[in-house]
Amino acid sequence: MYSKIIFAAMNNDLTANPILVEIYRENVLESFHRGIICVVNKNGDIIYSEGDVNQICYPRSAMKFFQHIPLLECGAFDHFNFTLEELAIMCGSHNGEEEHIRVVDSILSKIGLDRSYLHCGTQMPTLKKDVAELTLKGEKPQTIHNNCSGKHAGFLAMCVYMDADTKTYWKADHPLQKLIKKTVAEMHEYDEKKMVTALDGCSAPIFSIPIYNQAIAYKNLVNFNQYGDLRKRACRLIIEAVKKFPYMVAGSHRYCTDMMNICGSRIIGKTGAEGIYSLAFLNEGAAACIKIDDGKMLPQYNIAQKLIEKTNIFNSETLKPLAHYSESELKNFNHYTTGSIKTSEQILIDTINLLKFT
Repeated sequence: MYSKIIFAAMNNDLTANPILVEIYRENVLESFHRGIICVVNKNGDIIYSEGDVNQICYPRSAMKFFQHIPLLECGAFDHFNFTLEELAIMCGSHNGEEEHIRVVDSILSKIGLDRSYLHCGTQMPTLKKDVAELTLKGEKPQTIHNNCSGKHAGFLAMCVYMDADTKTYWKADHPLQKLIKKTVAEMHEYDEKKMVTALDGCSAPIFSIPIYNQAIAYKNLVNFNQYGDLRKRACRLIIEAVKKFPYMVAGSHRYCTDMMNICGSRIIGKTGAEGIYSLAFLNEGAAACIKIDDGKMLPQYNIAQKLIEKTNIFNSETLKPLAHYSESELKNFNHYTTGSIKTSEQILIDTINLLKFT
């Protein structure tokens, strides 16, 4: 009886975020995912939203685009003669594929350090074929296979350039992480003192920020002319890097890479763990942040792709290779179709005017 009362109270909670994504088995709704969508224009005005845009959470890996702004502003990027490809993987959450390993090793080589300095933890490569290859070789996963090894290599580069300790670079009280937190606060237009610092999956510091401000940060990234020369250049280089090398941001069979391979001339985006996805619209100066309440990863891509479709920046033929991210069939172990996953018909109904209020 008690559990029924609790369930009823949850269903009648008017403050609950709306259902964004639905999973059907045949024509029966089997499960769903609630969450938040916040779209802002270049002025920071909210032009479309669902749910509580002031809800606080961690951007997780969607914050990587901002964690390397100090590297670019201080001169380390030029000092080590880093390439845009290397910058892209610093901003990425890669699969641990062969090319990803090559680029992270290149960063470490340029700064005179080896893989043992990476403090991101060991992780199996994302793709089964790469796991199988490791197994056949009798090898174990290393820290360089971690999806955040590029980010950590970038952190180490900054430390070498600053002559700062390379053993504790991941700790919140390290000079590098203090500088990163200050930069993140500035880009998100959020009070640094309000940020709660926690450990990310890779042990680097991560900061709590409202969804609205996470959208604002991506808006600020692409409206870089508001900044001085150093930050303007830093933002421009990050955008250029992820546009030119989307494979380094994620990898094979990953939404970030697939989306930017097709839409990168106009849209950049980055996933974050626990259901975060952030987007920036280059020509319009607009941006969006998506958060799936239960932290599942697939629904964030359903919403991100549906949002892109609703902007009408690209026609349906151009977006056809990405259509399965918006809505897809679900199959069982025999590869029989059991149902589908798709965005709720109650959201993203009309075209989103990214130039609204400008």
